[in-house]
Amino acid sequence: MITVCGKQIQVHGRLLRVARLDADKYHFLEDPEAMIAGLRKSGTRIDLFTFLQKLPDSKPKYDYPMEMDNLAAIPLTTFDNWWNKQIGFKARNKAKQSEKKGVTIREVPFDDTLVRGIWEIYNECPVRQGRKFTHYGKDIETVRREEATYLDTSVFLGAFFEDRMIGFVKMVWDETRTQAGLMNIVSTIKDRDKAPTNGLVVQAVRSCTERNISYLVYANFTYGKKEKDSVAEFKERNAFEKMDLPRYYVPLTVAGRIGYRYGLHRKLADQIPPSVVAKLRNLRNAWNNRKLQSATEAS
Repeated sequence: MITVCGKQIQVHGRLLRVARLDADKYHFLEDPEAMIAGLRKSGTRIDLFTFLQKLPDSKPKYDYPMEMDNLAAIPLTTFDNWWNKQIGFKARNKAKQSEKKGVTIREVPFDDTLVRGIWEIYNECPVRQGRKFTHYGKDIETVRREEATYLDTSVFLGAFFEDRMIGFVKMVWDETRTQAGLMNIVSTIKDRDKAPTNGLVVQAVRSCTERNISYLVYANFTYGKKEKDSVAEFKERNAFEKMDLPRYYVPLTVAGRIGYRYGLHRKLADQIPPSVVAKLRNLRNAWNNRKLQSATEAS
């Protein structure tokens, strides 16, 4: 991690060194030229710098090499408009079900109680949606350090049942408060019947409209050649839409120009046919679920 123009920059890769904002998709650049000049002078080897144009500008504003990326976003005006005209019938019923079952949702301060609640949720299960859960097994101080980023442009939401936190959201907005992104949204698997995640989305929309934030973002709508899954369906039911945006790739070295030309900046999965990717994903999910079952039976 390096700091350039007052922003944290991640640099990844060995053969091709690619840099991006640490808060890519949450924070954005108002002056790309200044950042590019700063990266060149940073003393760190960077071959390619990538950044995303922010909502609602879908037309390219810059002359750098680019490809289209996307976000899953809800255009917001008022909470009532979203609740009555945008959200799907099933999602609305789920949110009502959450409230009826005694789940309460509210904004919460970043303190020891919140950190412990997040730590307990992270360590509930090593596998989620067939994939190894990257936060499982982290100690409480690691969780505190990771969640303490961007506190000046973020808010935490907690879902509570009786005396337990059963879900949380970390929502981060950009410098102009045009859009807010769900950096983390996780709920306990054992309380799935109480629909805490639906309740958290409701509060996220409410928190955005109270701050006059125009877009609520939940990561990408589509990921390369990945087929639609339960998360994508959840987004659709809650009125998230696919919004295409230019993603720029600025070569800073000869290796960057060559790497971009031959697509070395793309993930390997994007080069594989969708049918093959789907089969590999199913095998991975089955393997991870089988390991989880074995671990549960042995405990």
